[in-house]
Amino acid sequence: MQKKSPLPLKDAMGNKKNVQLCSKESLVKLLRWHFGYSDFRGMQLEAIQAVLSGRDCFCLMPTGGGKSMCYQIPALAKAGIVLVVCPLIALMENQVMALKEKGIAAEFLSSTKTAVAKDKIYEDLDSGKPSTRLLYVTPELIATPGFMSKLAKIYSRGLLSLIAIDEAHCISSWGHDFRPSYRKLSTLRKHLPDVPMLALTATAVPKVQKDVVESLQMQNALKLKTSFNRPNIYYEVRYKDLLNDAYADLSDTLKSLGDVCGIIYCLERSMCDDLSAHLSQRGFSCAAYHAGLNDKMRTSVLHDWISSNIKVVVATVAFGMGIDRKDVRIVCHFNIPKSMESFYQESGRAGRDQLPSTSLLYYGVDDRKRMEFILRNSGSKKSQSSSSKEESSRTSLTAFNQMVEYCEGSGCRRKMIIESFGEQVTASLCGKTCDSCRHPNIVARNLEDLTAACALRQQSGSRVFIASSTGAIDGEQLSEFWNRDDEASGSEEDISDLDGDDNEAVNNLGRSKFQSRLGVNEKLDLLQRAEENYYRKENTNRQSNKVDKNAISDEMRGASRQRLQNALKQAQQRLDNLKIEMETSASLLEDECYKKYGKAGKSFYYSQVASTIRWLTTTSSINLMNRLCAINPSTSVNVFSEAEHPLTSPPASDPCAKEETTNELSGNAITETIPCDVPLESSNTNLPPIPSFSEFVNSRKAKRNQSSDTNKHSSRVEKKMRIQ
Repeated sequence: MQKKSPLPLKDAMGNKKNVQLCSKESLVKLLRWHFGYSDFRGMQLEAIQAVLSGRDCFCLMPTGGGKSMCYQIPALAKAGIVLVVCPLIALMENQVMALKEKGIAAEFLSSTKTAVAKDKIYEDLDSGKPSTRLLYVTPELIATPGFMSKLAKIYSRGLLSLIAIDEAHCISSWGHDFRPSYRKLSTLRKHLPDVPMLALTATAVPKVQKDVVESLQMQNALKLKTSFNRPNIYYEVRYKDLLNDAYADLSDTLKSLGDVCGIIYCLERSMCDDLSAHLSQRGFSCAAYHAGLNDKMRTSVLHDWISSNIKVVVATVAFGMGIDRKDVRIVCHFNIPKSMESFYQESGRAGRDQLPSTSLLYYGVDDRKRMEFILRNSGSKKSQSSSSKEESSRTSLTAFNQMVEYCEGSGCRRKMIIESFGEQVTASLCGKTCDSCRHPNIVARNLEDLTAACALRQQSGSRVFIASSTGAIDGEQLSEFWNRDDEASGSEEDISDLDGDDNEAVNNLGRSKFQSRLGVNEKLDLLQRAEENYYRKENTNRQSNKVDKNAISDEMRGASRQRLQNALKQAQQRLDNLKIEMETSASLLEDECYKKYGKAGKSFYYSQVASTIRWLTTTSSINLMNRLCAINPSTSVNVFSEAEHPLTSPPASDPCAKEETTNELSGNAITETIPCDVPLESSNTNLPPIPSFSEFVNSRKAKRNQSSDTNKHSSRVEKKMRIQ
C-alpha cells in the first residue's frame, strides 16, 4: 500500500501553540486522512486533547469504543515518539501491521523479533530524527534496566511525547486479570516525570479505577468514563440442565444465524476440540484454538479466522484480546466465566462495527460447582500466606457470584452488567434486548424448572468434578482459564462423575491440597476408593435405569475419532517419517478406547481418549506403529502406506543409530534409549494396555512394598555385618 504523504499540520507542529494543536478541526482532519472516519466517537476527542496539552488521562471505554485512536492520533499530531504498553504480543503485531498498511511508522519490540530487527529499531531511535512514531512494548521489557536506560536517553532528548498503557486494569490486584509485571510500571513516573500518561481500559470497577491512577502516580488526571452499555448486543442465557443436548442446541443456533463470524469460549482445551469437531461434522467452517496447540497451528488458525477462511473459532479465553475484527456476530460462552469483568470483555468482542450481535451463555449447575471448586483452591501461589490465600479466594468467589446471579436471576441482564461496574441505569434502557426483558415468562419458567432439577439432584446425590491430571494432585494450576502465560501446564481435560458417600472424601481431597498435610499416597488412596465405589454403584444404576443417559452414542464416537485424527495429523507434522492412513488409524485408536471404557460411561471414555491424544503428542513413530499393529494386526496393511512398515530396522549405513521409545503410563512419558544391536520387536508383539487409574495406583503400591521389603532386608544384612 502506498504511503500517504503527511499533512501540513504535522510538518509545522513544532511551531504551533497547544490551542491550535488540540483544535477539533485539525484532529478530525488527521482522523479522516489516515483512518477514513468522519468524526470522533464518545470521549475520544477529550482524551486526545488532554494528552496533547500535557495532562495525564484515565480513559474507561467499552470494548470496541476505539481506545487505540486516543494514542494513535496524538502520535500523528505531535512530534516525538508515543510509547505504547501492551499485554500481548499478538495485540502488538496486529496493531503495528494495521498501522503500517495505513502508512504510519510503527514498530514493536518483543521476544519474537530477531536480533537484526531489534538493532534496526534501536538504531532508528538513537538517530537525530527517528522515523518511528509509535513504539509498542511489553511491560516485562520496560522493567529491564537496559531498556529503561534507552527510554531515559530518548526522554532527555525531548523525543518521548506520550506513554499509553493499554489494558490498564492489569495493574490492579483487585482486577480480574492482574499481572505483576504491570505493577512495575509505577517506576515510569520516577524516571520520566514530565511525560503525559494515558491509561486505557474497558473493564474496571471503581476500586480498580482508583488503584490504577494511584499506582501509576498520575497527577491531576482527567478521568473520562463512557457508558458500559453496548446497545447493539443481545444478551441471552440458556440452561444446560434443561437441554437434551447443548451441542445440538448451539449447532441449531449457529445455523439459524447463517454464515456469520463467531467466537465460542470454553473452559477446557478438550472441550474446545470436542465442540470444534462436532461443529465441523455438521458443516460449519470451524477450528479449535488453545495453548495445547503448537505455535504454527495457532498462528494458522488465527490467520484463517482473521482472513475469513474459517468462520467460527472454539477457543479458551485468551483468544481475541487486541484482535481487531469488527464483524463478529456472536460470542458464545459454553461455560460460565469466572467474573463479570471477564464476561463483559469477552462478550464485547461481538459487534464492534455497531451492528446487531448476540452474546449467548450456556449455564450449567455442574459448571458452577466446578468453577467454585477451582476458584476456592487455586487462588494464590505457595509463597503467599494463608491469610492472603483466603482473601484472594474470597475476592474471586465474590466476583464469580455476580456471574451466578446474572445467570440465575430473572431481572434485566443488561442492567445487571452495567450496574456491576458502578453505573446506575433504569431497566427501560434495555429496550427488550435481553431474553429476560423480551421473554420474561419463559425465563421465569426456566428458572423454576432449574430449581426443581437442582432439588431433585440433591435428593439423588450431587455430582463432584475432579481433575485426573497429575498436575491437579501436585497442586499446580488447574486450568489455563486464569493462568494464560503457562502454556505448558496441564489442563482439566479429564473430568469424572462421582456420586454417593465418597463425595465427602473427594471434597476433602480438594481442600487438603492447601489446608491439610495429606501426602500424595493418601490422596491417591482416596481417589482409588472413589473410583472403585463408582464402578460398584454404576452396575447397580445400570440395572435400575432402562435408559442410560451416560451411554456413549455414535455421534460422540465420531467426534472422538475426529479429535484423534487431528492429533494424528499433528503427530505426522512432528514426525517427518510417519506415513499412515489417518482415518483408519484414528478409528483403531478410538475402538481401543471404546473397548476399554465403553461400558464405564462417557466420563471414563473421554478420559481415555484424552490420554491417547496426550500420548500422541510425545510418542515416537515406532511406538505409534507398534501400537496400531497390536490393536489389530490384520489391518496393518491398510494402516501403513506402501513405503512404510512399522518395524523397519535402522539402515545398515548408520550402525550407531538409536531409537527413542516412549512408554506412556497415565499420561507420563518415560524416554528410553535403545542400542542399535538390540533387535526390534516383531509385529505380533502385544504391547501392554494403558492401565486404569485404579490399576496404576495398585502397581505403585506393589512397587513401594517391594522397595520397602528390599530396604528392610538390606538393613538387616548391614546390621549383621557390623556385629561380625
